[in-house]
Order: sequence, then C-alpha cells, then structure tokens
Amino acid sequence: MSAFALTGEQRAYVRQVRELAVAELVPLAEAGIEGTVNRPLLEAMGRHGLLERLFGSTGRSAAAMELCLLRETLAEVCTDAETALALQALGSYPFVLFGTEEQAARYRHGVAAGTVVASFALSEDEAGSDAAALQLRAEQDGDGWRLTGEKTWISNAPEADVYTVFARTTSDARARGITAFVVPGDAPGLSGEHLDMLAPHALGRLTFDGVRVSPADVLGEVDAGFKVAMRTLDVLRPSVGAFAVGMAQAALDAALDHTTRRQAFGGPLSDQQAVSHLLAEMATRVEASRLLVYAAAAGYDSGAPASELTRQAAMAKLFATESAQYVVDTAIQLHGARALQRGHLLERLYRDVRAPRIYEGASEVQRTIIGRSLVQQQVAAQQQLAQDDGRQARDTRRED
Repeated sequence: MSAFALTGEQRAYVRQVRELAVAELVPLAEAGIEGTVNRPLLEAMGRHGLLERLFGSTGRSAAAMELCLLRETLAEVCTDAETALALQALGSYPFVLFGTEEQAARYRHGVAAGTVVASFALSEDEAGSDAAALQLRAEQDGDGWRLTGEKTWISNAPEADVYTVFARTTSDARARGITAFVVPGDAPGLSGEHLDMLAPHALGRLTFDGVRVSPADVLGEVDAGFKVAMRTLDVLRPSVGAFAVGMAQAALDAALDHTTRRQAFGGPLSDQQAVSHLLAEMATRVEASRLLVYAAAAGYDSGAPASELTRQAAMAKLFATESAQYVVDTAIQLHGARALQRGHLLERLYRDVRAPRIYEGASEVQRTIIGRSLVQQQVAAQQQLAQDDGRQARDTRRED
C-alpha cells in the first residue's frame, strides 16, 4: 500500500468530484468560447462548493493535500474546469494570505461563488522566470501611486474582476523594490487584450496607463511584494504537479484502453513487448509523480521546515510536469494519427500539458531551486560537523 494511501473520506470526495465533472462541468466547458473566461462554468463550480474548498475551514488557503486531490481529479476529466479553478486560486491567494480582513472579505465570497473572476498579474515581456526584473512602475502620487506599464501572459486577462498586480515601487532594487496591489478590473486607465495561446485558456496582456492605487490597496508591506508572489507560488506549486498527474493518468488510461482493444500483428497491440514496456514506463512515471506530489502536500500540511517544503514542492512540480509531457506524447505515439485529430482527448491534452513546464517556475528554475537547496543543506551540515569537531577538541584539551 502507498505511504500516501487516501482515506475513505478522501476517496469518497474524489468520486463525488469526478461524477460532478462528468455530469455537469464537461458540458459547460464544451459550450464555452475558447480563450475566454467561462463564467457559467465558474458559477457552476461555485454552486457545488468546489471554489469554496480553495479557502479551507479557516477562510485562508486550502489544505495542500485537498487542493492536490481536487486539481488531479478535475484534470483527469475536464482540464478546462481544472484550469478555471486553479486560476481562481492563483488570483485570490495573495489577498487571502497577505491581505487585511477587509481586503480578503471584499472579494473572497465572490471568488468562492464563481461570480468574481480573480487574476495574478506578475509576468512581463522581460520578466518571466526572472520575476524580480519586472518594470511595471508604481510612481508616487500623493499618498498613493499610479501604475504605468504592461503585463503579459496574465491569467483571466483582460476579463478578470480583480487583479493582484506586482509593480516596482523602488527602482534598481530587484526583489526588494516590488509591491503587491489589489486592482479592480474596471479601474480607470486599465485596458487589455486576449492572447491566442497553444492551449486555448483565458490569458491576456494588460496595459496600465496611470492606474491609481491607494495605501488601502497594498497587499502586505510596501517593497515586500516579491514575498507575496513567491509565497503564493510555493503554496500552489505541489498542486501544479497534481494537475500534471491528472492529465498523465487520463493519457495512460486512454493508452491502456486503446492498446488492449486495437488488433495488430495477429493480436492486441498490448501484446507487443515494445508496447507493454512503454505502458510500464508510463505507469511508473505517473505513480512516482503522484507520490512526490502527495509527499510535498503532506509536508506542507504537517508544517515541515520552509526550506524542506520549497525543495519538495520543486521536485514534485519538476518531475510531475516533465513526466506528464512524456506520458501524453507516448500515448499519442501508441494511438497513431487518430490522436492528432482536432477534438481527440490526446490532442487536447498535448496542448494543455506543455504550459505547466513553464508557468509558476519553469523546469530549469525548479532544478536551480533543488540544487541550491541541496548545496545549502550540505554546507550547513559540514559547518555543523566542523563546530562539533572543534568543540570536541576543546573538551579534550581541557581534560588533558
């Protein structure tokens, strides 16, 4: 049995979410317009309490394991629903985690009901993986600021009702000069456009032409917004891995169904050793990814040290997203040309699976995080050993 075997209550919840997704969310997703916010889908998720689960029993962020189970289950059945839920979490967690009670209360109910669309506005043309390089200016204006510049690849833009916007309040200060602001979607001077992406989800570009924000709109502290961004991404990173696991599981299930039914060379395609070995590799990677994701989520929920959580979350996202790419690609290879037809499950998964290796920290960034963490841990252990040896040597001299 897995070290992270689900409880009976968790299994029942997964079944409930899956049934709801099949019966109601898939039809709403299919009726939506690609590349735009699907408000009927969000509102249905709100009615059934799925979005409320983002905030847990405390009204802050959900338990990491629960969020992972929710995203994995939705991804297996309906990637549109999973993405809609994830973008609501990404857009709202900054003011839920760092905002005042008044700021959180202003939007949390609407986000949970699916009537308020939230967005996380961090990336810029020249500030993707190097988020500390962002240049959207927040220029002093009386007791507040005016935001000037652009954001791009922004979730739910330009249709969101509320944005968490990260802007530079101190020049030439990198991460130490960024502030997070809550900005209404109808703020004067804010405009935007949709971007036509490989996976047709709601992403866009925003233009800020002197958008006014006040001290009441600041999340956390002035010049401490980078912490808001990184903390939000840390909370969500294991669940990005869960999204990847769900897509990989759907691809594996499709490959198993196809290869056991498909007749070739005098028997089922799955009888071919080359095929069965591919299926074995796919299944192993899916299960290993799931265990890494669950381990990271369990560590977060149990209050493991921050350095350990960061490394576990990075490992989970890295391995799960890279493995999902392999599994989906291999499933397509086993299906042949039929899987490349527009509308086929695997054709959709092939487009959806690519982005998670980039957003919320590209694979290369995750490797850097993991490597740096390992080195820091080793150096600290060596320093501690040197201190212990020195203490022991001093004690020995005293005894002599």
